[in-house]
Amino acid sequence: MDTVDTLIAAAHVVPVEPRGVLNDHAVAVNGGRIVAVLPTAQALQRYDAREMVRLDRHVLIPGLVNLHCHAAMTLMRGIADDVALMPWLQQHIWPAEAKHVSDEFVHDGSLLAMAEMLRGGVTCVNDMYFFPEATARAALRAGIRAMLGVIAIEFPSAYAADAAGYLQKGLATRDAYQGETLLDFALAPHSPYTVGDEMLKRIAVLAEELDLPIHCHVHETLAEIEQGLAQHGVRPFERLRRMGVVGPRLIAVHCVHMDGIELDTMAREGVGVAHCPSSNLKLASGIAPVAEMRERGIRVGVGTDGAASNNRLDVLTEMRMAALLAKVSSGDAGVVSAAEGLEMATLQGARALGIDDRIGSIAAGKSADLAAVELSSVETLPCFDPVSHLAYAAGREHVTHVWVEGRARLLDRALQGLDEEDLRDKARWWAKRLST
Repeated sequence: MDTVDTLIAAAHVVPVEPRGVLNDHAVAVNGGRIVAVLPTAQALQRYDAREMVRLDRHVLIPGLVNLHCHAAMTLMRGIADDVALMPWLQQHIWPAEAKHVSDEFVHDGSLLAMAEMLRGGVTCVNDMYFFPEATARAALRAGIRAMLGVIAIEFPSAYAADAAGYLQKGLATRDAYQGETLLDFALAPHSPYTVGDEMLKRIAVLAEELDLPIHCHVHETLAEIEQGLAQHGVRPFERLRRMGVVGPRLIAVHCVHMDGIELDTMAREGVGVAHCPSSNLKLASGIAPVAEMRERGIRVGVGTDGAASNNRLDVLTEMRMAALLAKVSSGDAGVVSAAEGLEMATLQGARALGIDDRIGSIAAGKSADLAAVELSSVETLPCFDPVSHLAYAAGREHVTHVWVEGRARLLDRALQGLDEEDLRDKARWWAKRLST
């Protein structure tokens, strides 16, 4: 018999690729990687496991991918609700950030966010915020996989004085964390309306030189498009294209207001989309044309955005919302099936990040980033199709186990390596600061 670190035997395994459900199957994990996916009876004969985990009432899935987040903004959850995007930013969020954002703020807020995400089955987050070094420390402490944005924005903050300063500090952080297998980096120009032409051109060149993704808000609101037309004479997406930003490296966030020509360009250029349905609804930004995107073969993953505008970092909810909104906006109940929704929350997000060779599906050779969802509670019975339940019935409260690189981060709903009372204390302390 071959010895492995862990053997996880589940009632159902959903590998995502290929689609389908494997009943009474096991996943063998060694050295942080998946070595085999096979029927449990065969696994017990083939492998001598140092640890055996039985999930007789569960479905085992790839860890969820949160394709767009501002993790540290969790400390501003509920600080300004029921307000449209620009007043929300200008009158509430930006003033609070100017007063409070620091290395400590970002670390504590990110750590709180990562605990929340792990409890909801998220094993990878694509983040964009100030002080990415603090987010990196929080991610390593939590044991979650993170793509960290090297943010660029034209206005000054406690982090940097101008876009060049942001870029310089962010790239230094990237250099400092080279070799950390849980951390990747992306260039992150905040948006067309906060970054100038020269910086956008520089980012496009750097992305090619350093082989990095580009993470950017695009066409979140109609007002953004009107502003872009007034200032530059073209829509923001077209301006990004002219600056060289549009291409397979681009993860375009929101993309609520895209016309047919722009969608054709996105498909032709291989752009990935981070769809954030709850945030778009809460800010009244609109409904992204996901059905039209998918018809064109555009890679669409799901993101939560920050907890200040959502207010949950809950990818299972975003998956359900994405499927339902695509149906109602297209008039086609068959658009974004349960299996396709799960794919958006896992493999498509990994593809947009360019790391689908490592995560996003349960396959031999990939990292053991896994989540288990219990389907035996009253609200998930009876269960005719586990994939249907993942999309339409189960919630993050049903997530019981999470592994990242084969290491347990959540066991029987208990976080591993994080002190929940300490997290609560940090949240309460910052709440008092932000209230003054």
